[in-house]
Amino acid sequence: MFSNIYQNKVVLVTGHTGFKGSWLAIWLRELGADVVGYSLDPPSDPNNFEATGLREKITHIHGDIRDLDRLMETFKKYQPEFVFHLAAQPLVRLSYDEPKLTFDTNVGGTINVFEAVRKTPSVKVLVNITSDKCYENREWVWGYRENDPMGGHDPYSASKGCSELVFGAYLKSFFSRTKSGDTIPISGEIGSCPQISPIAAASARAGNVIGGGDWGADRLVPDCIRALSGHQPIGIRNPHAVRPWQHVLEPLGGYLLLGAALWQDPQKYSGPWNFGPDDGSHLTVAEMADRLIQYWGDGSWEDLSDPQALHEAKLLKLSCDKAHAGLNWHGVLTIDECLQMTADWYREFYSGPQTKDMHKFCVAQIRKYGERTTAKR
Repeated sequence: MFSNIYQNKVVLVTGHTGFKGSWLAIWLRELGADVVGYSLDPPSDPNNFEATGLREKITHIHGDIRDLDRLMETFKKYQPEFVFHLAAQPLVRLSYDEPKLTFDTNVGGTINVFEAVRKTPSVKVLVNITSDKCYENREWVWGYRENDPMGGHDPYSASKGCSELVFGAYLKSFFSRTKSGDTIPISGEIGSCPQISPIAAASARAGNVIGGGDWGADRLVPDCIRALSGHQPIGIRNPHAVRPWQHVLEPLGGYLLLGAALWQDPQKYSGPWNFGPDDGSHLTVAEMADRLIQYWGDGSWEDLSDPQALHEAKLLKLSCDKAHAGLNWHGVLTIDECLQMTADWYREFYSGPQTKDMHKFCVAQIRKYGERTTAKR
């Protein structure tokens, strides 16, 4: 799928102990990359990082992206060629309780990563992972495009909008400049056209992802799995909220495809990109719970909605026309296939000793997904 571009490359992944980051590190390792992970401890217990034994399979660095000195030391020691930045405070409700932590991590920490990238000559490609919540959400029925305004009602969403503005500034001020000072035109801008850019950089935005190994707080599938595995009803806060659901491998495949494209043609692919599901995967929270119960085999849910609850978006969709046309990226899984894969993973995890290594199961799902994607492309 990626023309062996990651083979024998040093790839640094921030946030590799998290749900998406751990899956990305596993996939990169399967592609032959020398993976260096930089992150705090896993955000939950259990977690995919430990369930897959990833600590022993890659270079694991315990570090906080708010610590610039520690980050710079890591970049200097390992000299990465690719950087995938996923480390973040990812929760909307926590952002209300800890707004400073949220902005310090998602904005200040991201600036630290960009500074480390800017000052490390080995780095050729940066893929900055943010969120669909970076957009100023007016709850339109159509999807947001990459050039729509940034915004954010809650501290988390605002922090992601801010981090995108920071990315845009670094892209235009530093990453798209050659040693001669010329700039590369980005996203249709008119300007000079030098031969190469010192750093190819893109920002990738995706919506709600599901998949095995996620036990994060305030997330629908982990909440469902905790309840179902404990034979308890699922408590749902926003049953009528519509979300763009997709399996974790769908956007990760997009990020990897984008990284490979940036390596080959920095000028063409630098800038922002959306990776979201098609309209058939936009379901209400209640519909998702019903289908997951179906694939689990039994269970129920109860409505815990509170009209006085803190604000959370009810509708948010992405337009992925740019990724479809520019990268030939398309989601290949139906929502039912996403749920089946997710249920299969958790069923395997809970079927026997919890000391089992789920790495082989993750790799098997990655390979099957890769076969599906290659056949479709």
